[in-house]
Amino acid sequence: MGKNPKRNQAEVIKRFLPTRSLLMNLGLLTGGSFILAFGVNTILVPQQFLSGGVLGISLLLHYLFPHLGVGFLYFLTNIPFALLGWFSVSRRFMYYTAFGVAVFSLAASVIPTTALFNIDNQILAAILTGIICGIGVGIILRSAGSSGGLDILAVYLNKKREIRIGWTYFLFNSALLTGGSIIFSLEIALYTLIYIFTMGKVIDAVITGFNQRKQILIVSDKPYLLAQEILKNLNRGATFLEGEGAYTHKSKRIIFSIVSLTELARMKDLIFEIDPQAFVVINDTLEVLGYRHGSKRVY
Repeated sequence: MGKNPKRNQAEVIKRFLPTRSLLMNLGLLTGGSFILAFGVNTILVPQQFLSGGVLGISLLLHYLFPHLGVGFLYFLTNIPFALLGWFSVSRRFMYYTAFGVAVFSLAASVIPTTALFNIDNQILAAILTGIICGIGVGIILRSAGSSGGLDILAVYLNKKREIRIGWTYFLFNSALLTGGSIIFSLEIALYTLIYIFTMGKVIDAVITGFNQRKQILIVSDKPYLLAQEILKNLNRGATFLEGEGAYTHKSKRIIFSIVSLTELARMKDLIFEIDPQAFVVINDTLEVLGYRHGSKRVY
């Protein structure tokens, strides 16, 4: 009997997917690391700004001992965190993270430390650095790894001590900036805060900006009509969730749906045109994966 061509094609695709995923993750880590190193060496270091996390420690040591490069210090400082992560975090995550740390250390050593941008205003320099470094870190975080350091410590403390990840970042970076303001100046620490704030916003935009969607929950007495109109007019999927009124104890069909930002206004108009008494909850989503209703396009 002859082999099934469709089955053979599926097997080839199945074998190809892990390689494709590996190359994509390595590409994201490489590209993001070089962008981050570019921002550090062309603006951050020439402006004598600090930073958060392990990069902040590396910069602080570099300013105190200028003969030691940022790339070398970053690699060295990451070793204890890497050992911690190897025994307490996913091995797959650590492989990618180790690659990201190595690439950033190399990039920071190769890219010249020079003021490429002629910016006298330090506030503008902090904002530009936040944009460039935020793009780099955001690209890194879209991979299956990370840039190492504080990410590993935060995951470990959350897993072992149930300390929230946000608190780890806050306490660590607060101590780092406090020390920096004492050693250097309060002004430098404040410029660094502008840089960190800008970078955080850009990281969020890079991670979620390509896939910004709104989650909608609709409580209505006309769920079937609303769902039909969502499917027909918006070409969006809708799912019924079972609910019950706490006061009336009446069963309710709650509509769950996902729409893009451009479709949100149309969705609200459609809902309140059909049922002005509807109760609607709209939430931001971090990321949406899957296929749209009636099409082969991903969300």
